[in-house]
Amino acid sequence: MSRRILVVNDTQEILELFREILEEEGFEAVLYSFAINDMREIERIQPDLIILDYVFGGERAGWQMLQKLKMRRTTAMIPIIICTAAIREVREIEGYLQAQGITVVAKPFNLDDLYYAIRVALKAPSHDASLVDRTNGGDNGGDDVAGD
Repeated sequence: MSRRILVVNDTQEILELFREILEEEGFEAVLYSFAINDMREIERIQPDLIILDYVFGGERAGWQMLQKLKMRRTTAMIPIIICTAAIREVREIEGYLQAQGITVVAKPFNLDDLYYAIRVALKAPSHDASLVDRTNGGDNGGDDVAGD
């Protein structure tokens, strides 16, 4: 049975790219183009991992969704990867993210970085975070994927 990954991003092209990337790796991709406010929807989907953007249409809806996920007993232990171009904003809450075991992948991202973050998130206990950020140079020869 394949692992189910919920991807929440407000850009349709990015969602389709995630579908392609994840399904190639054997994952089941569930895509949402808006932040989910009703946590019962997350319970219904039962994702093994959530890949969440931080900013939706200029609003920090990803941050609000993240807080709701972590404050609800039934969703608090789901591993989360924040995949965003809003690195400055995410660095402001880096301590919280690390304490919650949330990994950050900066857009545009390298596919190898994303695959690594997914493997770690699916294996790790929920309080083992890292920041995957190669935006300061450093190319390892993998495919770069543009962000918005």
